[in-house]
Amino acid sequence: MNQKLNKGKRKINLSLGFACIHSTFNNTIISITDPKGNVITWASAGSSGFKGSRKKTQYAAQMAAKNASAKALKLGIKKVGVILNGPGNGREIAIKGIHATGLEIISIEDKTGVPHNGCRAPKRRRV
Repeated sequence: MNQKLNKGKRKINLSLGFACIHSTFNNTIISITDPKGNVITWASAGSSGFKGSRKKTQYAAQMAAKNASAKALKLGIKKVGVILNGPGNGREIAIKGIHATGLEIISIEDKTGVPHNGCRAPKRRRV
């Protein structure tokens, strides 16, 4: 008999975690991890019900942050450190959404990459 075992929700006895906010120009993804970096719960603007050009709005990022942090609160996480990544619109608003649900924010760290010399310039136009 090949039956899948129904394991159910796992109980987590953590009070500290990290909220990783990956914000692009098209979407915002919020992952809440344990201190080792294992993802506990996540949400994105797309998974929160927004489609198309509405996914890149600040409101969609705020709703995704509220969804992810509400799931984390149910699992017992009370304090988070925020790690930002990417140049999108929903960076600061997602932090406000996490704080609005009741999670205490310990630190904010920005790990957005900085271009050193940029892209190669286009070749000169010949007329």
